Amino acid sequence: MLRNPMTRTPKRPETRGLRSQWRRAWSTRQAGDALLSAPMRSELQDRYGSLSHLRRVGSRPPLREYATELWDRRHFIWAGARGEALTKYSNERLGMGWFILRPILDAAFYWVIFGLLLRLGETSSNYVAFILVGVFMFQLTSHAITGGATLIRSSKPMIRAFAFPRAALAASLVLRELFVAFPAMGVMFIALMAIPPHELPTASWSFFPVLLALHTAMNLGFALLFGWLGSLLPDLAQAMSFATRFLMYGSAVIFPIERFIEHPTALAIIEANPIYLVLDMYRTALIDGGAPPASQWLSLLLWTAGLLTVGFALFWRDEERYGRE
Repeated sequence: MLRNPMTRTPKRPETRGLRSQWRRAWSTRQAGDALLSAPMRSELQDRYGSLSHLRRVGSRPPLREYATELWDRRHFIWAGARGEALTKYSNERLGMGWFILRPILDAAFYWVIFGLLLRLGETSSNYVAFILVGVFMFQLTSHAITGGATLIRSSKPMIRAFAFPRAALAASLVLRELFVAFPAMGVMFIALMAIPPHELPTASWSFFPVLLALHTAMNLGFALLFGWLGSLLPDLAQAMSFATRFLMYGSAVIFPIERFIEHPTALAIIEANPIYLVLDMYRTALIDGGAPPASQWLSLLLWTAGLLTVGFALFWRDEERYGRE
């Protein structure tokens, strides 16, 4: 199906630079007029002129053009994520108070069960800080994974009504969860300083923004990957609660894994887990007062780049399928 020829995209001025030139070149290469029969193409060209900028509705653009279109919609993605974050608890009586209260209740629950009753924190000098950082920062990834699994199915009306890069949905999801987590992060820092033995700010806390940026990029890779998987396997959403619990226990969110795992191979596999890796780096910077080692920075960069590349490529590959199912 072709767009109405009267509404075909006009040529953009040359002043837009190389980005616009790439877009026009790829659009011409994938032009919709190539799908027309010769008589119909000739008739439409006589009536409306050049058809070089026509493209089949819902078709998947080339990867470079797709990334450019996604960047062009960055303001829409930002505004949409911010609006959804602000209205998340709009129907609740406490309203935005849940942004702070819910992570506090989560951290308090795990501290009481694993810290006071099971006494798993006896080997840690500051178990409260350990569990606060683990619970608060792990939720960013768990929400990206569980939200990604239902991303396409929950967005069907928008996908069928508007033409836009579907990866914008994953970007909006990750940004929304980041906005929601900002108040909780503030509570986390206050608790680290207020609860004995009082983790006061040091120079190592300056690593936090860099870690958060890499963590967010990694979460985007997870959202894209699980968004693609969820579109292929609709039942995947039913297994997400089990998967996130498994990741929580396997990523040292609520207790140090070194206390229970002594086999060096098993311990090395868990330590290679990117979620465990980023949580351990957060704790090194915020609790231990040191800089994460270079090997961890390299591993985190490789994991982030790999997840983004694989997730983005797979998600883009099935772009046309999302609106048809």
